[in-house]
Amino acid sequence: MAASENSTTAGRIAFTYPSFVLFQLARFFIVLSGEMQSVAVGWEVYEITKRPLALGLVGLAQFLPGILLFLVAGHAADRFDRRKLIVLCYCASAASSGALLFLTLCGFHSPYPIYAVLLFLGVARCFSAPATRSLLPQLVPAKDFPNAVAWHSVFFQGTVILSPSVGGIVYAITRGPAAVYALSFFTASVAAVCAWRVKIQSVERAPEPLNWKTTLAGLHYIWREKLILGSISLDLFAVLLGGAVALLPVYAKEILLTGPWGLGLLRSAPAVGAAVMAIVLAHKPLGRHAGTRMLWCVAGFGLATIFFGISRNLIVSLVALFLVGATDMVSVIVRQLLIQLGTPDEMRGRVNAVDSVFVGASNELGQFESGLTAHWFGSVPAVVLGGVGAILVTGLWAWWFPELRNADETGKFAN
Repeated sequence: MAASENSTTAGRIAFTYPSFVLFQLARFFIVLSGEMQSVAVGWEVYEITKRPLALGLVGLAQFLPGILLFLVAGHAADRFDRRKLIVLCYCASAASSGALLFLTLCGFHSPYPIYAVLLFLGVARCFSAPATRSLLPQLVPAKDFPNAVAWHSVFFQGTVILSPSVGGIVYAITRGPAAVYALSFFTASVAAVCAWRVKIQSVERAPEPLNWKTTLAGLHYIWREKLILGSISLDLFAVLLGGAVALLPVYAKEILLTGPWGLGLLRSAPAVGAAVMAIVLAHKPLGRHAGTRMLWCVAGFGLATIFFGISRNLIVSLVALFLVGATDMVSVIVRQLLIQLGTPDEMRGRVNAVDSVFVGASNELGQFESGLTAHWFGSVPAVVLGGVGAILVTGLWAWWFPELRNADETGKFAN
């Protein structure tokens, strides 16, 4: 009995650190704000334009600031107080929600002002991402960091499960996006307050000059570390090709014949799968053979995407999206452990900024890719071809990066 209790306690060790808990609350509210808002924006833009390509432009507008500013954002995360930078970004997110609410109340019926607001939101997220990821190792000791990463993912995915459903239900009840944007503004403001109250373990970082050498240090580091390069580039191309999130409004309205509530369920399903997998990994770490398991899971991600693409039944589609999220979470955990534990704190912001671009490319740029291919070939062929592409990428990366196959032999994942 005592051994069982000790195992259970070890599985939740991250929650013994108050700043970690407070930081997760801040993340809960900011993700709640963003995901609710995404449902409303997607439905509103598609209602205005009736074009899948317009949904792709929603993703592109949020991605462009990241690709243009990631080097500056990474340097800022290493040069300035990360907690204060996060608070500023959360305030900017609240301002974005307020701007969308203003546009709705004023009766604008064009997607272009919405794209402009999303560009501003993309800037805030560009600076927030490396600061947030770099701050996490300062909240718990290194020995408990793998557990913190797993539970951090559980919090994130749990919020993603809840948020789209809330956003879809509020949109449907109020018959418009205004209430969703107002709620997003409130929750983003609460997130800023929670983040401000976080206490971190101070780490002395020598000031570095702002020049090309220091700015590009994150890129150079990742290029040298082939295991990290392989893991984040695998995630980039697999999700870039296999992501179907941008087309969920099309599937909900025209293929599965549901409304905003159905869209909320579809957006939540991958997060349910990811959260379940993260809880499993919190209690049962990957240990040995992590690289091989990750490769098999990425291939499973592509296969689940194909099943979703050809489904015409809501339940089958939800199951497929559940599997999409569960398999993708393994790659997320592996990548975070490699980057956060293997990177010196003084350049962690720049390395995380590069990783954020990879993640942003796989998500926001992936939305644009999905919208564009759907515009060319139709929604169903776009999703199916993307799933096939994800499987092919997995095979190529297993060949090009033997470090991924042999990750258990590096000692980085040894029990």
